[in-house]
Amino acid sequence: MSTSLTSDLFPPIEPYRNGFLPTESGHAVYFEECGSPEGLPVVFLHGGPGSGCGPKHRQLFNPGTTRVVLFDQRGCGRSTAVDPLQDNTTAHLLQDMERLRQHLGIDRWLVVGGSWGGGLGLAYASAHSAVCLGAIIRGVFLSRDSDLHWFFHDARQCMPDAWASLAASCHSANPEKLLEYVCQRFLKDTEEEVLSLALAWQAWENALTQRSVSPVAAVSAGTKEAKSLVAKYRLQSHYLINQCFFQRDGLLTHLSGMGDLPVTLVHGRLDWICRPESAWEVHQALPQSQLTLVDHAGHNPFEQPMTGVLVKAIEDMVQQLSNQG
Repeated sequence: MSTSLTSDLFPPIEPYRNGFLPTESGHAVYFEECGSPEGLPVVFLHGGPGSGCGPKHRQLFNPGTTRVVLFDQRGCGRSTAVDPLQDNTTAHLLQDMERLRQHLGIDRWLVVGGSWGGGLGLAYASAHSAVCLGAIIRGVFLSRDSDLHWFFHDARQCMPDAWASLAASCHSANPEKLLEYVCQRFLKDTEEEVLSLALAWQAWENALTQRSVSPVAAVSAGTKEAKSLVAKYRLQSHYLINQCFFQRDGLLTHLSGMGDLPVTLVHGRLDWICRPESAWEVHQALPQSQLTLVDHAGHNPFEQPMTGVLVKAIEDMVQQLSNQG
């Protein structure tokens, strides 16, 4: 099944400010500001864990009405670290967000995040509701046992051939314990030893995102591309093996801390990475929230019709909050 990219984005823009926020243990968190310095403050949280922000993420926001802060989480993208896994937990990311907000002199901001960034955004808004204007969450990943088991095991019912390739790359591993096998390999083996596994993971992720099977380009060991790919999945393994460092009773039980903040949930009905059930459960836990399940859309935020719905949701809340101010 093919997907098409949307033209509903705002034109490409460059940051008007960027820099690094130093932290403890050798981390330096990259951040940038885009749009209007006088616009409504917004913080954008990328997915992963282990990914980073890209130029197209800036285009989700109206540059004339928003002051958008994008940052690469610890160990991700342009952020640097002596040891990317040291002092790198969800609690550390939440502390970084607060330090970044204070560093930029922002009193309150709108939280926008997708996938893993959606779960992180909910965690932040629950813990720091007083400094949040609201939240827009796309394709939320809640990091529960059931969510992890879905991605590494149950989703094979959607793409059995792609899953068979992933399982084959794990050799003699128990098919019901792929998560443990994959994460342990990335956390203990060298780049050369796990590069083929990284490519298999990438192919599986692409298959679920695109809802089609296409070959993944070969990557040579030792290249910048290989190092980046392995680093991404090593950091993701660090988070997934620890259930993203969320409380054992799960994120849903802590959402009451958000109070009556306005929350918009947007989720593709055909999302095979983060199940629509997750958005529904968040919606039930937050009676004031608004949920849109987007027909004919999957996990990719830049796929039609997801982008149009997401951009409109951001525009609507920015206008609503600006009118209140």
